Amino acid sequence: MGDTRSALIEEALKKSGMLWLVLSGSPQPRAAWHVWYDGSAYVLTGGEGEQPLPGLPDATRAKVMVRSKDKGGRLITFTAAVEIVEPGTELWDEITPVMAKERLNARSHEGQVETWATDSWIVRLTPTEEVEEAPGGYDESYSVVRPVPTPATTAGTPPRMFGARRRQADR
Repeated sequence: MGDTRSALIEEALKKSGMLWLVLSGSPQPRAAWHVWYDGSAYVLTGGEGEQPLPGLPDATRAKVMVRSKDKGGRLITFTAAVEIVEPGTELWDEITPVMAKERLNARSHEGQVETWATDSWIVRLTPTEEVEEAPGGYDESYSVVRPVPTPATTAGTPPRMFGARRRQADR
């Protein structure tokens, strides 16, 4: 891969904790938190309370979209080799403490790694030489996408404002 493109991918994935995956059978890209470690992005999927990334554990390749941390727009899209990190391997022992530290909104950090070993997959995404989009040349088919259906709901009606002027957007 060109040094400039691989440096751009590495820098973008180091700065941002999110990436988007274009998975086969999915109508749109899926957002996923990740950890960048030793030249690869690692994502966690499957299991109760973890991010749903259907089809990723069975894939051999995935299209990865990365946004600019500074501007928020799509920066680069590349193809990554997909590999499951098996529990009990040296790589598992190396990456799980890093991921556990970065997993900020876990229900419980106690026993987290053991739960991942039985209920989830840690997936390693290693960039290949295939860069599909780079700055200046974007595919417009992913410009506008609908949110993925979720069981999450709003807690209720917003609180009323007393004694404050309403903004134009509040009317």
